[in-house]
Amino acid sequence: MTQANADKRLLAGQVAVVTGSTQGIGGGIALKLAEAGARVLVHGIDSQRAGGERIVEAITAVGSQAVLMTGDLREESHCRSIVRHAFSRFGRVDILVNNAAVVHRGTIEDTSTELWDEIFAVNLRAPFLLCQEAVRHMKDRKSGCIVNIGSVNAYCGMKRLLPYSASKGALMTFTKNLANYLTKYRIRVNQINPGWTYTEGERHLLAVIEGRGESWVDDALKTRPFGRMLTPADIANAVLFFATNELISGAVLDYEQLPFGAPADI
Repeated sequence: MTQANADKRLLAGQVAVVTGSTQGIGGGIALKLAEAGARVLVHGIDSQRAGGERIVEAITAVGSQAVLMTGDLREESHCRSIVRHAFSRFGRVDILVNNAAVVHRGTIEDTSTELWDEIFAVNLRAPFLLCQEAVRHMKDRKSGCIVNIGSVNAYCGMKRLLPYSASKGALMTFTKNLANYLTKYRIRVNQINPGWTYTEGERHLLAVIEGRGESWVDDALKTRPFGRMLTPADIANAVLFFATNELISGAVLDYEQLPFGAPADI
């Protein structure tokens, strides 16, 4: 048996829901789980439908099945409908990856109430709602895996990431508490806190929106002790580890190359 065929059997028959998976880290996670044999519900915002369709095509190309769903994670009814749709389409839900997040900048002086509420709605309330729905399907089989994608900013965060950092710190506590409770159902809950990861979204943010130009990548690499930034594939491999390890729950993996984070002025 080839390694590729062996990997494809790791999650054979299982179904995964991955939010924020129409691009970037989430897209990498969705494809990795599909390569391991899982059927995947790909989810993103409406404006990223084209990217989601490309992820679905990539999943189909590796011999798995996928369905695309788009919508607003700020809406409770939509959050609940995601897991329900996966169950209706595939008949089960085994893996939930809460990857979607809002990363808008803000300090104590310029963060509006509206921005704070938006970030917490997507970064914390949506995972709560999705987990609540997923647990209803997982507990009857006494099996399931939830992976929350946090950030090393959970521990303090960059100066301009106050609401984002607070939401990721809260998500980490949520993960630990949920893992403790769900042991009785043998549902595992873990979190990955990525550090600085190169995605198209990060490139656009720093090169275009922040006005740093493409040279920001060269500047970033000078701060990376291993000579490169993290990639979606790195995070996806960690998700696959948690999805296939039946003895780990309540763990938080800080996936970062020291020194932590991006330059302080970002």
